[in-house]
Amino acid sequence: MIFTIARKEMTEMLRDGRVRWTGAFILLLLAGALAGGWQRFQDISRQHQSAQEATRQHWLTQGKKNPHSAAHYGIYAFKPKQPLALLDTGTEPYTGVASWLEAHKQNEFKYRPAQDATMLARFGEMTASTVLQVLVPLLIVMMTFSAFAGEREMGTLRQLLSLGVPRETLAAGKALGIAGALGVFLVPAAALGGAALVLANTETMTANWSRAAWLAVAYLLYFAAFAGLSLAVSAWARSARFALVALLGFWIFNCLVAPRAAVDFSRKANPTPSAFAFQQTMTEALAKGLDGKSSAAERSAALKAKVLKQYNVEKIEDLPVSFTGISIQAGEEHGNEVFDALYGRLWDQFEQQNRLQAWAGVAAPLLALRPVSMGFAGTDFSQHRHFATAAETYRRMLNQRMNDEIRDKAVGANTVLLVGDDFWKEIPPFIYEAPGADWVLGQQGQSLALLAAWALAAVALCALAAHHLEVE
Repeated sequence: MIFTIARKEMTEMLRDGRVRWTGAFILLLLAGALAGGWQRFQDISRQHQSAQEATRQHWLTQGKKNPHSAAHYGIYAFKPKQPLALLDTGTEPYTGVASWLEAHKQNEFKYRPAQDATMLARFGEMTASTVLQVLVPLLIVMMTFSAFAGEREMGTLRQLLSLGVPRETLAAGKALGIAGALGVFLVPAAALGGAALVLANTETMTANWSRAAWLAVAYLLYFAAFAGLSLAVSAWARSARFALVALLGFWIFNCLVAPRAAVDFSRKANPTPSAFAFQQTMTEALAKGLDGKSSAAERSAALKAKVLKQYNVEKIEDLPVSFTGISIQAGEEHGNEVFDALYGRLWDQFEQQNRLQAWAGVAAPLLALRPVSMGFAGTDFSQHRHFATAAETYRRMLNQRMNDEIRDKAVGANTVLLVGDDFWKEIPPFIYEAPGADWVLGQQGQSLALLAAWALAAVALCALAAHHLEVE
């Protein structure tokens, strides 16, 4: 009986011109967004690969120079584009795609697409995730608002129940019919997304498909939450018009009001310093230390005394190693201490803001879905931080290697040390490995649990509403 009801509901929905045309329009938008995302992925990946190879070649062919000059010469680290970013660009337009790795500085990321965007970018970028998160729930509302309320108004609900159709069976059949009708539009889109992922994929095939599977689970939970809630409202509402107004109100709150309110609240609860204030604090800490009490001259004098005592000599000239190399590395370590403290504090504040926004998913399912979507697409802040940490680790290794070369070889007649191509080749290229799906699941487990709770609560509400279904 459930399948008979489902077939009847699905047929009626697909015969409805409003549903049919709206679904076709959404499918067209999804196809366009996927095609655009795939093209962007191909273009950006190709550009990153070319730029990474070029910067590596520049490093290898920089000619003879002092290792410290080479550290200032630096090298770019480009963040690899994740294949699933073609579905959800997340924070990438705002966090930047490359970092310049050089001595004494932990630079901000460069080349943020949002900086070059037009005023239209304020309305958001049309991505597959935007369509799935905003427009598909609207399609679900159109499909479900009259599921019970419309039949009650037409008098057919009384007839169905008088035939002995259990209320729970009726609700299950309608839910299955809605899922089938929705699948008519989403299954082709999913096939297109899978094809785009195959075409965009790299050697990390298994990791990407694992992420894609979790992404699919998250969106199915989101749609289930909307469908269950919509059916419950339709069962309780006295008229289809009231059900439509109530569901549109929830859709507006979920998609438009809650995201903005959550962002504003998180920023007030965990305010971050302005770029100017942060840079001023950084400059002062580099000059005077984190405690603000140690000058560069004092640190240099203490280092000199420590090194002379370590090697049991009285003058710098008597050292068996280069004090210049030791001094430069000490400066690096002082800077690293400052960077770890200040950037760590700033990034922790961003993480706290994101956690607050994720907890706001208790009030709106979209706020639970967004971090999960960005997380498995590889475009959330946590994975940007993961890459930034890897790039900074490489920068420190490179500078340590340059300074060790000076320390060990810029001695005696080789005070002015010059090295060439053979030495540059000893420095390994920067290779970044993105975290796997298990790591992302650990980061986004809370939000995924909230999504599951929304879906279960919506199904429970639907079952409760169906159990107490009234014909008038």
